[in-house]
Amino acid sequence: MSEMLTLQKFEEAAEVVKRVTLETKLVYSDYLSNQTGNKIYLKPENMQFTGAYKVRGAYYKMSVLSEEERQKGVITASAGNHAQGVAYAAKCYGVKATIVMPTTTPLMKVNRTKSYGADVILYGDVYDEACAHAYELAEKNGYTFIHPFDDPAVATGQGTIAMEIFKELPLVDYILVPVGGGGLATGVSTLAKLLNPKIKVIGVEPAGANCLQESLKAGKVMTLPGVNTIADGTAVKTPGTNIFPYLQKNLDEVITVEDQDLIVAFLDMVENHKMVVENSGLLTVAALKQLNFKDKKVVSILSGGNMDIITMSSVVQHGLILRDRIFTVSVLLPDKPGELSKVASVVAGESGNVVKLEHNQFVSTNRNAAVELRITLEAFGTEHKEQIMKALQKNGYQPKLVRTNM
Repeated sequence: MSEMLTLQKFEEAAEVVKRVTLETKLVYSDYLSNQTGNKIYLKPENMQFTGAYKVRGAYYKMSVLSEEERQKGVITASAGNHAQGVAYAAKCYGVKATIVMPTTTPLMKVNRTKSYGADVILYGDVYDEACAHAYELAEKNGYTFIHPFDDPAVATGQGTIAMEIFKELPLVDYILVPVGGGGLATGVSTLAKLLNPKIKVIGVEPAGANCLQESLKAGKVMTLPGVNTIADGTAVKTPGTNIFPYLQKNLDEVITVEDQDLIVAFLDMVENHKMVVENSGLLTVAALKQLNFKDKKVVSILSGGNMDIITMSSVVQHGLILRDRIFTVSVLLPDKPGELSKVASVVAGESGNVVKLEHNQFVSTNRNAAVELRITLEAFGTEHKEQIMKALQKNGYQPKLVRTNM
């Protein structure tokens, strides 16, 4: 496959993937540009038909397989986006597809994959176990294995994103790309350097799954002992061996992002751009505040938007708490009629909105002396929260912030 990842192959792939991709035009972000002092553009691959960029690599790979390889049927392992990409590409080519997914995969992703006509096998707790099982089945049944990232043809398909970025924004200075196993970063960085060697491409990994960062430091492919991140699409222990030399050569830097920064980025995207982007796709948005330059044209690739509703509601709640838009305060009150309404009027006077009240009469052995009231409040942000706390203090209460449990 060494003939892949050439300018000619990228141009060929760009034409091929047009059959199955939607045009994801760059979105200029006033909000993020003002925050960072750079000109920030978003490449919204979350708007693709399958909800992620992965259909590019899967479809291009399918197009370069021989008729014999297709006839055998294809198999892959994936926790979601690659699964849907392969299933959709297989459907387009009339090829039988088997997808092995970890048992922990959200139901929405399983059902979506099945809806494209693929056979889904749930196996193992993590991607690595599902992948090992998929290799066994490929060996046993003679299926053609399509790797999610460690395949130069797949990486070539993913790199078509860079071609589209350059057509719209020829003078782009920096491209930020999410990194799991490294397929997307390989394609994008390799093509970007072919088109303009001066461009800088930065890979962004979750802090709890920084396999590429560790591998680049060591100068060879390393396997992490474990991964721990809410960015499930990039929770990979080992980067691709076949594509690693391209990453070494073409990525200028790899930076990492903490989970809580992804949570805040999710709120930013929903509130300011009305877009749902999954945690892995938000890596490049959360990383913007770490950039140490100004006045540059920066493209953040939003790699996908496949997020189940339960995860979404949890991220929104945690985001509101991190932004001080929801907080819980504990106050001690004498156990007598009217005290609750006094506290409520203080909060109302400061335009605080009560979300939840918990009354604990057993905090002290002397109930007349004190009962505890825990108030969960909605505020406009940190300044407003402090204003409410000061008003409670001024009225003789000793408010203490406590952990919010929604």
